[in-house]
Amino acid sequence: MTELMQPAFEYCFELRVEVADALPLGGAVAGEGLHFAPITGGSFAGHRLDGRILPGGGDWWRGRGLAVRLDARYVIEAELPGGGSAAIDVVNRGYWRTDPSVFARLEAGERVGEEELYYRTAFTFQTEHPELQWLAESQFVGYARPEPGRVVIRVFRLV
Repeated sequence: MTELMQPAFEYCFELRVEVADALPLGGAVAGEGLHFAPITGGSFAGHRLDGRILPGGGDWWRGRGLAVRLDARYVIEAELPGGGSAAIDVVNRGYWRTDPSVFARLEAGERVGEEELYYRTAFTFQTEHPELQWLAESQFVGYARPEPGRVVIRVFRLV
């Protein structure tokens, strides 16, 4: 049997996605309601990429109890090393789940860290810019946490 390869990750950047209050959309199926949270802007920075999050995207989420499935789509604009910028389409899907005690802390406005909340996502990036093809040709995962008015996601590339 061949030795099992252990996954390795490279930290790339942190997204600070500003979101408006979620809107209930109904469509409850087996107790799960559909919601939409508009993305209103934000920024990102890290050793691989910096830029801003354009307003106009959103996060559709469906949940039951303390577990939620997420499906976000938005556009970011990266600053290029030689000047200028490039648009990048972002699709980010994942899961958010917690236990009643952590949820109570969130409801009370307390800060909850990434290690206390299962808030994990997987990204797909699309761009035509040649300097950013590493985004379109790799798999990415994120560790997220909520903050007032935003979601913060640390983005890692699977190497």
